[in-house]
Amino acid sequence: MRTLPRALDSAGTGRCSLVLLSARLLDPVTGEFLPDTALAVSGGQISALGDDRRIRALADPATTVIDLKGAVVTPGLVDGHLHPVTGAELTHGLDLSACAGLDEVREALAREVRRLAPGAWLHGWGLDPNVFGGRPVETAALAPVLDGVPALLQLFDAHSMLASPRALELAGVDGPRTFDQAAEVVCDDTGRPTGLLLEDAAAELVERAAPQPTHAERRSRLVAALRGMAAAGLTGGHAMDANGDSLALYAELDAAGELPLRLRVAPWCQPGTGTDALRALIGQQGTGGRLWRTEGVKLFMDGTIDNGTAWLEHPDCHGESTHAFWPDPDAYTRIVGELHRAGVPTATHAIGDAAVRHALDSVEKALATGGRPVRHRIEHIETVPGDTLHRFAELGVIASMQPTHCCDFTRADHTDNWSRRLGEERAARAWRCRGLWDSGATVVLGSDWPIAPYPPLGVMAGARHRRPSRDLAQPPHGPEQALTALEALQGMTVNAAHAAAEEHVAGRIAVGHRADLTVLADSPLVTAATDLPDLPVLLTVLDGSPTHRDASL
Repeated sequence: MRTLPRALDSAGTGRCSLVLLSARLLDPVTGEFLPDTALAVSGGQISALGDDRRIRALADPATTVIDLKGAVVTPGLVDGHLHPVTGAELTHGLDLSACAGLDEVREALAREVRRLAPGAWLHGWGLDPNVFGGRPVETAALAPVLDGVPALLQLFDAHSMLASPRALELAGVDGPRTFDQAAEVVCDDTGRPTGLLLEDAAAELVERAAPQPTHAERRSRLVAALRGMAAAGLTGGHAMDANGDSLALYAELDAAGELPLRLRVAPWCQPGTGTDALRALIGQQGTGGRLWRTEGVKLFMDGTIDNGTAWLEHPDCHGESTHAFWPDPDAYTRIVGELHRAGVPTATHAIGDAAVRHALDSVEKALATGGRPVRHRIEHIETVPGDTLHRFAELGVIASMQPTHCCDFTRADHTDNWSRRLGEERAARAWRCRGLWDSGATVVLGSDWPIAPYPPLGVMAGARHRRPSRDLAQPPHGPEQALTALEALQGMTVNAAHAAAEEHVAGRIAVGHRADLTVLADSPLVTAATDLPDLPVLLTVLDGSPTHRDASL
């Protein structure tokens, strides 16, 4: 039996601010419990591990002491891909994600219209294109419910939107437009908009005509979303945008002590980015506050399969998804090379097989130029052939995956929109988490919130069962690509830390590591995958301070 706690050198560790007792401390590397039953926190770090008696003795009257009563402590769970500010905005309004058919959508819209003040805009989100069945995704299918009502309905992928005729009229959008990137105002044979807007550049044409929320409203929505994430067990997230004033909002919350997540933010680099703008992105790296910083750059290589804007090696069943998001893919390659030489990690949205291949080719070319070690990432990776898998490990590229997209937006029998567009061969290689893992890639898990729900236990569960969360009795999509319970936990702890080059300070329960911790009622390794989303989160600790505490503790 250990007689003394493992501890930091007492010099400079500061007062013991938090003590957790009667704990089961789970090591996400081995999957075993540590021999210790308690830990102490000083200065935001784990300062000591040991038995209850020894660790309790480190507390003083000002220390917060919590008896966990045998609960399980894991390193803080980190979402590898989410959009906090954008999500807080997009999820304000009518939630259409539960609607399984057009009649349900029409009924939900009709109820919302009855509540609207005259002239007010209707905002909806989470619309599943599968509700349209075989008919075109256009606002004509929602008439007459939206007649005369300015409405913007986000499809679940957040890369496409339906705008009602009145919204298009108010925005002055009455025909096709030309964009500097892969975006489209979809029009019929006569040149009249159908209401479907593909990608941000097209959607923004109409969005800017709608009333904009105040700063106070945006701040309030963001705070509510982040608090919900902390209550779900998240201690951090890799935020994949820095749109508008999002960085200012993070700074404001951080300064006020209201930021309950540790955020690593990657601003966007869009097609057409010039030398000065690229230099600004490079100069922005490392800036931030106590709990957030700008680290990395987000790029897009394609859109989504569901709306026909992915980049596939062969067209989808509608002859779509044939082009890169960057009109000149070589320009993307040059940008990646410049960022690499500057030591800036990139995170590339690449869903289709051609997009993933081009992103890997670009990283390979960048690596050949030398420079500092950089951990580049590819986000989403929804369908790739077998000859692509091994390249992730060979090039050191992180595979950032969102398994709940497979669970909730596709079907095992391939009758969903995503699968029909791809055809059997490509749909059968959906979200190859197991294939990437076994090939040696570092797989990081995330939600892509607001595209899918952010609770991390649901993300880990989806990686294991690959079934629709709305009906777990349905068969899994590609069960051979499932991860084990331990691998799913690693995807949101040690692997997330590795992706951020923080393995020396995060992702483990160890002396000297950050005191970012998630406390669960039982071990996620022994809880059935289908039960995991309901496992109670009893305590969330960020930088040594509780951000969520269940009444039972």
